[in-house]
Amino acid sequence: MEKKMMRTIVVVLITIVWSGNVWEKGEGLIKLPGNETVPGLIIFGDSIMDTGGNNDLRTPAKSNFPPYGRNFDGGRPTGRFSNGKVPSDLIAQELGIKEFVPAYKDSNLHPNDLFTGVNFASGGSGYDPLTPNILSVIPLSDQLQQFKEYIGKLKQNFGEEKTNFVLSKSLVLVVASANDIANSYFATGLRRMQYDIPSYTDLLIHHASSFYQELYGLGARRIGVFSAPPLGCMPSQRTMFGGLGRECSPDTNMASQMFNVKLSAELNSLNHNLPHAKFVYIDVYEPLLHIIENPAKYGFDVVDRGCCGTGMMEVSVLCNRLLPQTCADESKYVFWDSYHPTERTYKILVDLVLTKYISNFL
Repeated sequence: MEKKMMRTIVVVLITIVWSGNVWEKGEGLIKLPGNETVPGLIIFGDSIMDTGGNNDLRTPAKSNFPPYGRNFDGGRPTGRFSNGKVPSDLIAQELGIKEFVPAYKDSNLHPNDLFTGVNFASGGSGYDPLTPNILSVIPLSDQLQQFKEYIGKLKQNFGEEKTNFVLSKSLVLVVASANDIANSYFATGLRRMQYDIPSYTDLLIHHASSFYQELYGLGARRIGVFSAPPLGCMPSQRTMFGGLGRECSPDTNMASQMFNVKLSAELNSLNHNLPHAKFVYIDVYEPLLHIIENPAKYGFDVVDRGCCGTGMMEVSVLCNRLLPQTCADESKYVFWDSYHPTERTYKILVDLVLTKYISNFL
């Protein structure tokens, strides 16, 4: 009975949120200088980037049904945890690579998709090996094995030289940590029985750094890592830990900030110790918090609940077509469900991220 109750709680608590020089923009695309090129986008992590990696899994962490995707390519639900596109799509589009980044396990994957990049992300995953087990999703270790398989397919289709070009020049983006902090630590309390926040964030950094170094060892050189977002301000976290007023949870936000400080320092260390590496820390904490605290500046009306259902706890299977309350105009909402931003919010964040950080990869 306890296991069944825990599973029910976890279904409700699926998270993954997410994320210099200014490049001139024209016709909606980031312009790169000189002969610089970004041939592809390779994605690892959780539901902020997931484009359908969980569709064939036996997990409650899914979104391949309405109302998810109601603003995506004719209203088609694809397994993206939003009303429309997610950051992986938007970044690829802005860089002029392609419009959508397919999931690696997509049955319609074409060999040409391999060259321009694929998506290994799995909603519900995280750096902590415990985190993906809670929801039976794809851990980062398995995403890495899929990446090795992908490299083999690249060599088979394009040869050694082009494969090395793709690996060294493509942007490799990693988005994780939200499920670790919000679910494994705070919501379920599974890790809170073993660690305090400083020691748990140390554990996350240990696993995260090992993962980045394995990516480097396989040939990746341009590796961008998204920070933890202000998790305490997610609608579900407000509901669970924000008191009667549903304020942002200070403890959860503090954990995100502590992780981010350590993550930035670890990436700086890797840059100094690994030749030709370009590890880039991408801060999404501050820009998303700024949107939440200044919604009118960005044209938003609602910040403390999602568009789907009541917006206070609905996510994944709890955000479904049977909910009569789902809002009519998601463009006024920062969040689509109780964890994931709307496409409009993602567009604002992606524009800020590319403008600020793209030069650091080149």
